[in-house]
Formats: sequence, structure tokens, C-alpha cells
Amino acid sequence: MRRLTKQINSDTIKIGSDYDISVQSMLNVPATNVEGSVLQAIQLEKAGCDIIRLAIPDMEAIRLIPAIKKSVKVPLVADIHFDYRLALASAEAGIDKIRINPGNIGDESRVKLVADECRKRNIPIRIGVNSGSLEKHILKKYGKPTPQALCDSALYHASLLEKFDFDNIVLSMKSSNVTFMTEAYKLAAEQCNYPLHLGVTEAGTERMGIIKSSIGIGSLLLQGIGDTIRVSLTDEPVKEVYAAKDILKSIGLNKKGIKFISCPTCGRTRINLIKIAKEAEELLKDCDKNITVAIMGCVVNGPGEAREADIGIAGGINNGLIFKKGEIIRKVPEDQLLIELIKEIEKM
Repeated sequence: MRRLTKQINSDTIKIGSDYDISVQSMLNVPATNVEGSVLQAIQLEKAGCDIIRLAIPDMEAIRLIPAIKKSVKVPLVADIHFDYRLALASAEAGIDKIRINPGNIGDESRVKLVADECRKRNIPIRIGVNSGSLEKHILKKYGKPTPQALCDSALYHASLLEKFDFDNIVLSMKSSNVTFMTEAYKLAAEQCNYPLHLGVTEAGTERMGIIKSSIGIGSLLLQGIGDTIRVSLTDEPVKEVYAAKDILKSIGLNKKGIKFISCPTCGRTRINLIKIAKEAEELLKDCDKNITVAIMGCVVNGPGEAREADIGIAGGINNGLIFKKGEIIRKVPEDQLLIELIKEIEKM
């Protein structure tokens, strides 16, 4: 059961327990490259990204906001550090959401200016903290970064905004340590009702990054914790989107797109199932049909074991069977299996 949260409901951003869990990613093109940033945003939108974040390191980068908004419908988040004026300028330029750490943008008068501007324009703020951003008074209390220290930091920053009558807030408490990160989010879930943005920061390259993110994000989602997610990878942002969507699909929280099941192969396999499975996954990655596709190696684990799949293939000797709901449709040569499978899926 999903944890009940406050609802963030602006004109373009909808986050909270009343809404589906949204997938986020971040542009990694240099902020000086407007054309490249626009093209990458378009790619992310096509991949199914729900919210796109972009770094705003200086005033020159503000021009990214209108340029990207002309090309995509996906809401944009301005990532702000240190300079409160960048947050104000982003709001004026039409940004949909702002990510800040209120403790690093100056004194409380500056926090108030940002809160007032965002309230006037109904712009949500995500407070993002991590192990390296803990305040001195919190570090002194706990002696070192701990999950509770991370939670306390996020709630402290929320209190700065609340002081100025602003509570249109999303919290994140990311860490590169999966156990640390999950404990911090569980503590926050117990101590507030703000929506939570989940992520394992600095998770690594594609292989380990997806593993760490799946464990950290997935374990929290299974406990009903989390309202929007980002898989952080040292790779192309589009891969983050596909990984996040796959995490949601694997635990039944995303009904859009194909769910694949495939056997690990064994000595009975007589077709190149690994190649077929990879090609099927790639060809169907953007298909939004809510169906389960089985790619199975032989008749032992084919139509019988995968009978709950909507459609699938099972290998034979240089050929294979196509089946629907466990019922065999026909036998086709190995080199036609994938072609015929795609044709059947297109009919569904």
C-alpha cells in the first residue's frame, strides 16, 4: 500500500500518492550547448521521461528554459546551487519546478524571496540533500553522516521554507550507499508527509548503477515509499529512463509497456535464444502495450511454464513455436521467429 502524502499539484507537476510514480532524468549536455540540450530533452521525452531536470549554473543558462519548453511538453526542473538569483530568474523564465538546498543559497531573506516567488507562481520546490551537504550543527549532533542526520537535514531545510508559509515541497535524501539511502528515506517517511523523490546518487556506470538503483529504489517502492524516481547512471540519460521504467514494471507499478520473461537457457536450447531475446527487447522497448511477452528456450519451459504470458516463443531444433496464453499458434523457422512474433504483437 502506498504511503499517503501531501499532493503536489501545479499546472504541470503532479507528485504524490494520488498520482502515478513519475520517472525523472537529467540533461548531461553542457549548459552552454542549447541545441544539444534541446535534442537530448526531445530524446528523453520520446523515451517516456515524465520530468526533466537541467543544471542552471549561471545566468546564461537561463536561456535553456524557454528553448527546451518550445520543443517538449515534459515539465522542467531547474537545478540550483548557491545563487538564489538563479532560482528567481528560472521562475520568471517559466520553469515548472526548482531543486534547491535552502541552506546553500544564502541567509533567510534570500530563502524568503525564493519561497515567495515560487508561491506566487505555484512552482514546487524539491529539497535535495546528501551526505556531503550536512550542516555543521547536524554533524556535531551525530558525529558523522548517518541516515537520521540526512533525514534531519532534509526536514530542517523544509522548516526554512515552512517558516515563510511555503509547503509545496518534495524531499530527497540521496546517498551512494544503498543501505544508508534506504534507511534515510524510511525515517523521513515516518516523520513527514511530503512526497519523496527516490534515488541512489553517484550509483555508477550502467551495470552497477542499475543494480544499486534497483535495490535501493525498488525496496522502498515495495514498502509503499516513494513518489518520483531517478536512476542515476554515468551514461546516457535515456538509459536512466528505461531502467527506471523497468524497475516500476518489475514490481507492477507501471502498466505501460511490455513485460518480458525469458529463460536463462540450458543444454536443451537449440536456437540462439540470447540473441533473439536481446533483439526482441530492443525492438519492443518503446511499445506501450500492456502485455507480457515470453522468450523461452525449449518446449520444457515454453508454452507450459509461460502459459500466463500473453504471447511468446519457445525454441525447437532450428525452429520455434509461437504461442498465446499457452496455446500453440504455429511453428516457424528460427530466422523468422522474431519477425512473426512482432507481427502477432502488432495485431494485439
